[in-house]
Amino acid sequence: MAIEGDMRKGSPARRAGVALAITVLLTAGAIVFLGRGAYDWVKAVHVMAIIAWMAGMLYLPRLFVYHSEAPKGSPQSETFKVMEHRLMTIIMNPAMVIAWVLGVWLAWQGAWLWSGWFLAKFALVLGLSGVHGSLSASVRRFAEDRNEKSSRYWRIMNEVPALLMAGIVILVVVKPF
Repeated sequence: MAIEGDMRKGSPARRAGVALAITVLLTAGAIVFLGRGAYDWVKAVHVMAIIAWMAGMLYLPRLFVYHSEAPKGSPQSETFKVMEHRLMTIIMNPAMVIAWVLGVWLAWQGAWLWSGWFLAKFALVLGLSGVHGSLSASVRRFAEDRNEKSSRYWRIMNEVPALLMAGIVILVVVKPF
């Protein structure tokens, strides 16, 4: 499997690392040079990170549905392994880190840290992060041909990030308490 060589020059992992570094540097630069005026720019990058993270959170369980139906060792199974690994390491992990770091900064700058809606949102984001961790462990299990979950299980799990996301968006936009 080609996963081990993903940090070679020009590889997707290397390009993702460079993109992550540029994003972090530009965001840090905006914070330093714009001060309080950076809030909306940081929020925009935060939203982009959330979109990328959620795209992966919604797509990865769907890949698991198809992977769990593919025979172990088949060309399809090997292709799914590469796709799952890259999705997790190149898109989902960096997006989650950016979302968390900028989200905490936004909450601090906006003085939301002790607001009821924010605490409820924070609990849901912790849950979403737990699902992310579970999916990460599943990527490893699939890579080792040790998945024991059915495609039906993965179809149900595919809905969990969407439900958490719906709660988070409602809390952020409506701020009901």
